[in-house]
Parts: sequence; structure tokens; C-alpha cells
Amino acid sequence: MTSDYQQLKTRRPTIVGAGAYVPEIRMSTARIAAIIPGWTPERIIDRTGIHERRYLWDVDDVTGKAIEPAPGEAPATGVDMSEIALRKALRMAGMRSAGLDAIFVVTCTPDRPSFGQDAMALHRRLDCRADCYAMVLDSGCGGTMYVFDMVARMIASGALRTAAIVGSNFSSSMVDRDLYTQSVPLDGSDKSIGAFLSAYVFGDGAGAIVLRGEDDDQRGVVASVAGNEHLDLVLRPGGGALLPPHAARTRPVDLAFVVNGALVQHSYMRCMRQSLEHVLARGQVAVGAVSRYYMHQPNQRLLEHFAESIGLRRDQLPSNVARNGNTSSAGMLILLAEDLERGAVALGSGELVAFAAIGAGAHLGAQLVRL
Repeated sequence: MTSDYQQLKTRRPTIVGAGAYVPEIRMSTARIAAIIPGWTPERIIDRTGIHERRYLWDVDDVTGKAIEPAPGEAPATGVDMSEIALRKALRMAGMRSAGLDAIFVVTCTPDRPSFGQDAMALHRRLDCRADCYAMVLDSGCGGTMYVFDMVARMIASGALRTAAIVGSNFSSSMVDRDLYTQSVPLDGSDKSIGAFLSAYVFGDGAGAIVLRGEDDDQRGVVASVAGNEHLDLVLRPGGGALLPPHAARTRPVDLAFVVNGALVQHSYMRCMRQSLEHVLARGQVAVGAVSRYYMHQPNQRLLEHFAESIGLRRDQLPSNVARNGNTSSAGMLILLAEDLERGAVALGSGELVAFAAIGAGAHLGAQLVRL
């Protein structure tokens, strides 16, 4: 379950590059509230702190349905966003794609749902080696740090030398008023949950990091943890073999992402605290000694509440959810790439940063890293 990479004599997993892509379309809270009725704009901002979210596809204000871009218009897909982010990460790392041993794409909104096709498309576009792994891992907000732990173990063991982790969220194409104004019943309860919250909180984007085994004792992963919680944080039972889209018993709302907000709030506070406490203890580091905390951002209000509960200073907490929306598995990687681009942190500096996330599934993970 845990690893202390300071004790390993093999090469240490080290972040050598990061990149991000965030779409240009700004969907304001007032506009999405008009498109998907449920809460007023004032209530959305009060409850979530999200003023706008970035969309790759625009939405028709009259029909309430996503507008597919014209053929040839790019970027227009999740793979397009992922490719831009990964190429930026490779450029920062000073690496060619031929140097990658693996590409792991973490997303619950793939362009194509089967056969790992999003990762295979990235592999083809970047002209990677035939023996470079290309895999899609179906996971949400916590999946990136969960996979980070796995990749760090593989590099530390010598099984891989270099690997890319790409987090992607592409939810704008799924916006549909007819779908997201429905509700779903909670199992074992007479209560139901409205699907509209998902349309209010999620935004599009992709982030990528490149990890490489290095001999530098002043850099790399200090401690890591990953684990599982059996929580239905987001409901989406449709689309699989049990409830295929064409089945008579499948309701349209079964294909929507429906966030259980109350459960997210409770589990976020508990699991994030436990994960961070673990890696900080393993690294023998106090909360205040970490320069930046790249944490999953369900919404601005919950993020701030958690940060206050563990005593973070404002300068330790980068955040973009108020302007980007919840970008799920991409969020932590986008934050790091933004910090590196504007010089808030620097690779090779040796400064300590921490990552932590939990999300639908439920996967969770946290890392303490020297940049």
C-alpha cells in the first residue's frame, strides 16, 4: 500500500516535465444555469464558488444540447486536448516520444469507450515505439494520483524508465438539457439526486506529466500512497453490458454523470486528510514545509474548507476551479503545469510539493515529491 522511495537504491521516480491544455470557451455560471435549470446562478456560486467553466464544445442556448464543431476544426476531442498537454510535457522534459516506455491515460470521458483507443490514438500520433505501453484507465478525479503511485512503483522497481500520465476530462460534448434536468433515486432511500449539479461543476481540460527514473537524491518521489474506497460518489450505471444504451430498461439518465454532493463532501474531507497525513508522516515533513499542494478540486468552497481544516496558508494552495470548473483527473496536473509555466515552482529546485485526490470509483492517492 505504501512506499518510501528514499530507502530504495534504484533510480527514483522524478517529474521531468508537465503540460496542460484548457479550452477557450468560457461557460459562465449564469449561462449554464439558464441552459440547465435547477439552481439559480447565485446559489451555484454560493455553494460551489465556480464562476465559469471551460468547454471544448459550445452549447446551444435554445435546445440545451452540445454543438459539435465543424469537421477539421481542432482541438475538438479529448485526444486532441491530451496530445497538446503531452507534447508540452515532453518538450519541458527535453524528450522525444521515442523515449517513453508507457503512456497511461486516466479519464472517465474517453472519445471512444472501448479497447483503450484514446491511448492508442496518442501512441500513433506521437509515433511512439511499438513496445511503449498505451493504456486507458477508466477513473475519475482520484485516478491520476492512483496511477501515479503505480507508475512510481514500476519506475522504482526498474520495470520502466520513463512514463507519461495524462489526465483528461471532456464533458461538454455530453451537455443535454433533457438529460441533465432528470434525477435518479438513491438506493435504499426515498430520496433522489438531480443530475444538474454535474453540468454546473465540470469543465474540460487535459494535463500531463512525464516521470523518469533519476539518480539525483535531491529530487523525486519521497512518499506515495494509493487505495480504494467503495463509494458511489458519482452515479452512472448505464452504458455497460448490464444496461446497454439500447436496452428497454435503460433510462436516458442512466447515461448521465450524477454527483452525490453530500457523499463527496464527507468522503473528501476524510480521505484527503488521511492520504496527506500518511505521505507527510512518511517523509517526516510538516504541513507548513510543503511549498504547494496540488489537490483535487471538487469545487472552490470544499477545497477552501479542507485547506483551512489542515492549516494550509493561502500561498500553498493553487486553485483554478473557480474559472475552469472541476476538470476531474486532469485538475492536479493542470495546476502543476500552470505553476511551472509562471515560475511559482521550478523543476530541479528540490522544493517539496504534494498531490492528493479522491474520486468516483472510488480511487484515491497522494504523493510527496521533490521537484
